[in-house]
Amino acid sequence: MSITTTRTAHATMGFSDWQEDPAWGDDAPLPRLAQATVTFSYQGDLQATSTCKYTLSYGPEGQGNALGFETVDGTLDGRAGTFVLRHDAAFTATGVDYTFTVVPGSGTGELTGLLGEGNCTAEHGAEASAWALTYQRDED
Repeated sequence: MSITTTRTAHATMGFSDWQEDPAWGDDAPLPRLAQATVTFSYQGDLQATSTCKYTLSYGPEGQGNALGFETVDGTLDGRAGTFVLRHDAAFTATGVDYTFTVVPGSGTGELTGLLGEGNCTAEHGAEASAWALTYQRDED
């Protein structure tokens, strides 16, 4: 018989690559749309690497919002597998605040059935940021 438990995983998140494609060129006027592919790495309760695909909407002053999907591959509290996070982000001149949700049904391996949500604040120029995910999983 399994029991569902709720836990909070903490990690340090950093990105190693950010490739952005403005919709109308590098010197595009604001407001504008853009797409970005970002490579992240995690250390802590989540040991993983990932790739996120964002669509960004820049406002007239450079602030804006982004929606994205991130495929995470690694171990969460010692359980191996993959899962997808849906991001909802707001960014300013100083950084990015985002919330994320595990896409239901996206977990594989020992992370099958994973559900949860979390948040992160990343300051521009910071090499690492605090990341937290509150999630549910079945315990044997």
